[in-house]
Amino acid sequence: MKDTADFVHWFRSAAPYIHGFRGKTFVIAFGGELVADGGFVQLAHDVNLLNSLGVRLVLTHGVRPQVEARLNESGTAIRYVGGLRVTDDTALACVKEAAGTVRVEIEALLSLGLANTPMAGADIRVASGNFVTAMPLGVRDGTDLLHTGEVRKIDAAAIRRRLDQHDIVLLSPIGYSPTGEIFNLSLEDVATQAAVELAADKLIFLMDTEGVPDKGRAIHNALTVNEARQVLEKSTRSKAKKLPEDVAYYLPCAIAACTGGVKRAHLISRHRDGALLSELFTRDGVGTLITPAPLETLRTATIDDVGGILGLIEPLEREGILVRRSRERLEMEVERFVVLESDGIIAGCVALYPFPEEKAAELACLAVSKDFRGRGFGDMLLAEAEKRGRKAGFKQLFVLTTRTEHWFEERGFVDSSPDHLPKSKQALYNYKRKSKVLQKSL
Repeated sequence: MKDTADFVHWFRSAAPYIHGFRGKTFVIAFGGELVADGGFVQLAHDVNLLNSLGVRLVLTHGVRPQVEARLNESGTAIRYVGGLRVTDDTALACVKEAAGTVRVEIEALLSLGLANTPMAGADIRVASGNFVTAMPLGVRDGTDLLHTGEVRKIDAAAIRRRLDQHDIVLLSPIGYSPTGEIFNLSLEDVATQAAVELAADKLIFLMDTEGVPDKGRAIHNALTVNEARQVLEKSTRSKAKKLPEDVAYYLPCAIAACTGGVKRAHLISRHRDGALLSELFTRDGVGTLITPAPLETLRTATIDDVGGILGLIEPLEREGILVRRSRERLEMEVERFVVLESDGIIAGCVALYPFPEEKAAELACLAVSKDFRGRGFGDMLLAEAEKRGRKAGFKQLFVLTTRTEHWFEERGFVDSSPDHLPKSKQALYNYKRKSKVLQKSL
């Protein structure tokens, strides 16, 4: 029964993401290692699920291990300059062969439809083609990279047409020039440029590391673009803070994508089964999320927020912590509320009721969703309420509470009495409820 209850709770908590992702464009990038070690089988299941939920998917794959295996078999020297392969004629032949093989393997795995498997009933069409125009990288550090190139243009219009037909678009790390030349490209370059040109909602890199390392064994759960840049700067200045190789490749791409208009970038582990679903459908995720701006925003509530506010305060009303408010009353008073939004979800709220004659305001309905507690959201809401109170010219805040007096006292409120409330509020004071009255000077 507990397992069932946990599943129901998780499924309900995932509902906002399921609704929010429908019709959105995700670019998912992964190295050739995922195909080589058989890990794409599980990813195919998750891709099928996302596709069935109406997510528009662009997959970008790499071929580095496959190319190196072919070069080793032929006894050809493997050369890199600044992390980029020097692609001579022999290496280019290996790249073309590896890209074709990996592409076919991916298409085959996405075509599975066996009964009693996650792919049962899947009807996935995969589109691939010459969507990427490339140009040579030329000479770097005195070395001609030959057939190694970079993305010049992504045919976003053609990709969108295939997405509109519910196809999954598959991009290989190969580009073509208008003169018919073929170039070996980096996985991260193709994925980043595709995400930017498509104005994708998400760019997701599957890599060896769990995410961007923080202190100890922890990883950063979320970083803004500015914070991510600081991480990169620290890693270049200090050997002790040097980033893992894959993070050093992908983090700059995540920053570039978010700077170029992509709404979110994710760095997650390819080794964790179900990491893609865990990252997308849980609030905390399992990797590192990169955003152009902070996830949390404070703003004045609108009529569209009434349902979200009710979801926050109704459990507290049932417990007797808050005084019950009808939906009608809340709709009439919604402009008095401030909401804290985290990644599109109403995570907390607070209300200010003014008493102009006494230059005072009542702080009411301070609530944070249990899924977001422990992050300091209550302090953020209180600080915003105090800031708005000062701006409005109030000299004092007061709050009535039956359960949380210590929390407010720890934040500068002092014990008071109903006699010190504004006259109109005194007339409404419920002596049966016996709420504690706390005040704070602004």
